[in-house]
Amino acid sequence: MNTVSEERISTADLANAAQHGLTTPATTSGENHEPLLPQDFVQQLRSRWDHVQTGFVDEPRDAVQHADELVAETIQRLAQSFADERRRLEDQWGRGDNVSTEELRQALRKYRSFFERLLSV
Repeated sequence: MNTVSEERISTADLANAAQHGLTTPATTSGENHEPLLPQDFVQQLRSRWDHVQTGFVDEPRDAVQHADELVAETIQRLAQSFADERRRLEDQWGRGDNVSTEELRQALRKYRSFFERLLSV
């Protein structure tokens, strides 16, 4: 059984993950996590970031404003993915469907992984 401390992700791991489409790197236990965002969306974000960064030279204020908007949109998308998952589980419960312990375990692992990454930034 892995402890929370064994699953902490280093800042270097986070930087490496960011370079590879916001996927989660393997934890010290060797466990891999699924990407936080769809790859096509990540590519769009990267393209937009490149545009923001390039625009800084001519319009620094605009670049910072666009950077803020891009970060806010990314955070909103992450929050929405968690809300969608919660809604899916609540809908199943509301219909009286049995949600498997495995589904709940996977959901909790996703929350734990994301939470640990947030705390390690």
